[in-house]
Formats: sequence, structure tokens, C-alpha cells
Amino acid sequence: MSKMKIHTGDQVKILSGKEAGKTGKVLRVDAEKRKVYIERLNMLKRHTKPNPKKNPQGGVIEREAPMDASNVMVVCPACGQATRVGYRLLEDGGKVRVCRRANCGKDIDKA
Repeated sequence: MSKMKIHTGDQVKILSGKEAGKTGKVLRVDAEKRKVYIERLNMLKRHTKPNPKKNPQGGVIEREAPMDASNVMVVCPACGQATRVGYRLLEDGGKVRVCRRANCGKDIDKA
């Protein structure tokens, strides 16, 4: 399994599906299933029974549904465009994600 290039807190643009073209912040990443959860996008409604601990009232709860990671693209904070992600090695041995746009090439991570 390859490491995902999308991290929690990233700004992403949705490429396909009913929410195509919208941007949002990544809330959670499931690397094993290659899914991402995006804030207030791809919402689903879950009908729940009353539960004394979590939801004593019961009713309809709206929450984010998972979306496949291949359907989203990271938005570069420097140029503001959706981009592929590359890596650059640092002198101290660490790695930082970089924008792959031709005119940009800036760091996506805060170094």
C-alpha cells in the first residue's frame, strides 16, 4: 500500500461526483481504505434510534460521507490551484510536500 499524499487539514478540490468543483478542508483520512472526509461536503443523512449516551433524542443526523482519495486534488496554498504533489528532501533528512505546478514549486507543508 502506498502512502497517501493527502493529509488532515489540507485544502482540496473535488474532481468528480455530485460535489465536483467545490473545495473544502480534509477532516479525516483513512489510508487503509484510501478514503477522505471533507468538511461539509458529500453529506449523508443517518436515521438514528434514541441512545441514552450519545443521542437521547434520536432523529436524523447529517454527517460527512467518505470520498475516494483519487477524486480529490490538493490545493496549493501559494498559487491557489489544484495540483499534483511531489516531495523534496531537506538537509536534516526530512521530506516536505511541494506543488508540482510549472510556475510554482513552493512547499505545501509548513516546514
